[in-house]
Amino acid sequence: MVKFAATAVAFALVIAATTSALEASAPDYSNPDSWLCRPDRIDACATDQSITVIEADGSMSVQPLVPDTDRPFDCFYVYPTVSRNPTGNSDVVAGQEELRAAHAQAARFRQHCRVFAPLYRQVTLTALNSARAGGSVLGDFALAFSDVEQAWRSYLASDNDGRGVVLIGHSQGSGRLRRLLNEMNDPVERSLIISAMPIGSTIVRSNSDQAAGDFPWMPICTSADESGCLVAYSSFRDTVPPPANSRYGRARATGEHVVCVNPDALLGDSGTANSIFSTSPTWSSSQGIEAWVVGQSLPTTQFVSVPGLISTRCVSRGHLAYLEVSVNANADDPRTDDIGGDVVRSGNRNDAWGLHLVDIPVVMGDLVALTERQYAAWKAARD
Repeated sequence: MVKFAATAVAFALVIAATTSALEASAPDYSNPDSWLCRPDRIDACATDQSITVIEADGSMSVQPLVPDTDRPFDCFYVYPTVSRNPTGNSDVVAGQEELRAAHAQAARFRQHCRVFAPLYRQVTLTALNSARAGGSVLGDFALAFSDVEQAWRSYLASDNDGRGVVLIGHSQGSGRLRRLLNEMNDPVERSLIISAMPIGSTIVRSNSDQAAGDFPWMPICTSADESGCLVAYSSFRDTVPPPANSRYGRARATGEHVVCVNPDALLGDSGTANSIFSTSPTWSSSQGIEAWVVGQSLPTTQFVSVPGLISTRCVSRGHLAYLEVSVNANADDPRTDDIGGDVVRSGNRNDAWGLHLVDIPVVMGDLVALTERQYAAWKAARD
């Protein structure tokens, strides 16, 4: 990051953020540089995904990620709000924030699928923080969607070749996928969707009208051996359920309900999630774990798996529906009794966000396994 010595120059940059995001060049998705991840190169989704598996007795073993030799389907990933550009909408240059997001959330999916992830002019953290403070830095969500839509069209035209595709997003990325699916009217295009995973975004359906709500043409997944269906949820601790002002998991209007699908339950894993966490905080607002095993330093791999530590289930309470995350702590074993993932600012936890920062990691292994099963169902239905 460039550091400016003159405060006046830095201030001028913040003022410039109020200019139209349209001044940023629109990405050309025929150019590989407009993509964060593509399967035909070494990039943000080709990073080391080795896991240290930490058993309840504190013993550790390392498991590398070995992608399938034949990856017959694709994953199209749209990353969450990460950009710290001073403008309302980001540029389309892969900074450290975008690289970290792809490394933490998308790269593991390459075990079974080819991963495509477009850069897009997302609404920045600068704009969101300005809006909360009543400032003047404005972001344009329509502009962000237009980029994602163009990337999707480019992928279909140049890379898809009739292959099935899993749509994966988180937070703002899921919001862009939500609109893409709401506007997807072509039956042929719909038939390519193995599943949609707009995670960490509130997806709603009508209580009384099957043709209302978010993309009602797509059924909600009820087993791992279905395709063309929806997986969506937002996660909260069992000890800290969503408050009345929750940002996620809360219906927007009377007569709606929030969709919650537990990936672990689809796989029949009896509520014990296959969690895969980063060994260091991916997001600056999240507190990390000081030790995964008491008295031992952090593992040398960038990810850990903690079999049996995390349980998940979908909970519906009034106008709320969310993925409840329980930490099966045992004070008698050496493994950590807690996880990170809460949004923390100035030392204070913001309960309205829940475990938003680890929405994907709490069931990462389940999500990856689910894509393989869903692809098999998709292919069988077409044979």
